[in-house]
Amino acid sequence: MVLSEQSFATAKVQGTNSSQLQGNLEGNYSVVILGAGPAGLTAGYELAKAGANSVILERDSKVGGISRTETYKGYRFDIGGHRFFTKVEAVKTFWYEILGDEFIKVPRLSRIYYQGKFFDYPLSLLNTLKNLGVGQSFLILMSYLKAKLKARIQPDRPLETFEDWVTDRFGQRLYRIFFKTYTEKVWGIPCNKIQADWAAQRIQGMSLKRAVTNALFGSQNAKSLIKEFDYPLLGPGMMWERCQELLEEKGCPTLLNTNVVRVERDGNQITRVIAERNGNMLSLTGDHYISSLPITALVRKLHPAPPEYVLKAASGLKYRDFLIVSIVINQPDLFPDNWIYIHSPEFQVGRIQNFKNWSPAMVPDPSKTCLGMEYFCSQTDELWQMSDAELIQLATREIVDLGLVAKPEDVEDGCVIRQFKAYPVYDGEYRAHLKVLQDYVESFENLQTVGRNGMHRYNNQDHSMLTAMLAAKNILGESHDLWNVNTERSYHEEFTKEEWPQSKLTVKPNKALRTAS
Repeated sequence: MVLSEQSFATAKVQGTNSSQLQGNLEGNYSVVILGAGPAGLTAGYELAKAGANSVILERDSKVGGISRTETYKGYRFDIGGHRFFTKVEAVKTFWYEILGDEFIKVPRLSRIYYQGKFFDYPLSLLNTLKNLGVGQSFLILMSYLKAKLKARIQPDRPLETFEDWVTDRFGQRLYRIFFKTYTEKVWGIPCNKIQADWAAQRIQGMSLKRAVTNALFGSQNAKSLIKEFDYPLLGPGMMWERCQELLEEKGCPTLLNTNVVRVERDGNQITRVIAERNGNMLSLTGDHYISSLPITALVRKLHPAPPEYVLKAASGLKYRDFLIVSIVINQPDLFPDNWIYIHSPEFQVGRIQNFKNWSPAMVPDPSKTCLGMEYFCSQTDELWQMSDAELIQLATREIVDLGLVAKPEDVEDGCVIRQFKAYPVYDGEYRAHLKVLQDYVESFENLQTVGRNGMHRYNNQDHSMLTAMLAAKNILGESHDLWNVNTERSYHEEFTKEEWPQSKLTVKPNKALRTAS
């Protein structure tokens, strides 16, 4: 259903004053949005610019989702580092429209730790030769040439798994050194059980030949090889907190600490959302609904319940959880990197963020350093079940054993943040399960899912935002297939600022969202 002029007028009367809405949150909105991460807030902001008011429901106590910035005793840290770099001009315009000159330029520096040595990332030829030695480097080259020969002899062989895909492009030996251990640490399953979709999406366009070329001559083109990036002065959460403020000013409230209990449906229409907030039940209706909740959670909240085969598919999709141990070090400088990947399997930590090197303003005391020790795990794992004190002890022991901090006494404080459902898992069954859920969700005329968890796709922040922008445009009368974002690069790179017109109330019929009577 495309929003009518009357729907906009009614919604704008209801949402004129944000403070008034706090006393009367129930009612009908133009759009009800589930989730206040980058996707949900982007959708609300784009709709607000077109005159449509929305209400955003968020279970957490702050906005931003996995892109939020946490604070501990004045120290600010990301839930994983978030570079602000994109080829999507509409997303870049959005960022600067929200924060303007509150971005800083950050030089990009990261390395890989493997077998007691630090490797430049992206590849530095001399550094790699020095660390691996001429003999090992020669064997890597031979392995690469063997893979290229196999590809030429069997050009149509299937590349079903992550192991197949990476070995085809880099050779078996380099795959085992630089891809296998880290990837299995992140996902908790063997690389031959991870679908090639993930590799194709995250490291597409790369090969050993290109990596060596970049090492010798440099590159200005590859996204993974950028030399600097934008970053909000106080972390990525600053972006989404400001977006929330702007939405509030437009009469579009974001309801924090609000849990979606039930999403009611009637035929191919979503009719109402029931939510619990501060012990009170809320009933919210809208002309349209956008969800960035995990798609598995969304279908389980539908009432009446979906068919059994849909629920079975939802149970088949898996997620990887994540925790970060943020430790304060009594040293002004430790290492120059923004982040370091820890590939060696003897360490449980997967990645280390140095937040002072993202922005000095993240660390209130210039004589200290704050590191984020990132651990990939599942809620059933022993690691997840450890107490905060035990995790801080583990992080302290590992940072000293890595040689990045001199002695345990230098670690003077720390805290732990646990993040549920941080990464959608691309196992051997995910594609079939996701197709069932996608088809079912698309059967609703006034419901769209967006973002990483809403589409069970390992999107970057900019791709999640783009799905939300297109969802808003669909509501305003255009027709876009959100599921093509980040599967066809031309789809999300073709839009320039000039080619991204603002939608108006008088629009063409929407093929994706059929008009309801």
